[in-house]
Order: sequence, then structure tokens, then C-alpha cells
Amino acid sequence: MGLGDKFEHKAEEMKGKAKEGIGEATDNERLEAEGKVEQGQAKFKQGVDDVKDSAAEAFNDATDRHNH
Repeated sequence: MGLGDKFEHKAEEMKGKAKEGIGEATDNERLEAEGKVEQGQAKFKQGVDDVKDSAAEAFNDATDRHNH
């Protein structure tokens, strides 16, 4: 997975965390909930990135062993 995607997903997570904090501080339940949802979505995307990275690494390792 590209480094840009990882940064983008981490930024999305931080944005959600900020929204949650602002919502909590201002007693805005809707904003707080939106922040939690955004964090969850970002963490899901990060998990998908990790699975893709692991699959690519396993494929590369298998290919390297097969070629040597």
C-alpha cells in the first residue's frame, strides 16, 4: 500500500478524533458521534492496508523462494 494512503487514513482518523473531542467539549452529541464514525472508518481502511501489505509481502516471499 502506498505511503500516501497510509498518511491519508491516519489524517482521517485524527480528524475524527478532533471532531469527537470538539463534540464532547461542546456537548454536541451529533458531532461527537460523527467523529467516532470517522475514526472507525479510518481504522478499517488502515486494517485493509495492513492486510494488503501482508499479502503482498507473502507473495513476494513465495516468489523469491520459488526463483532461488
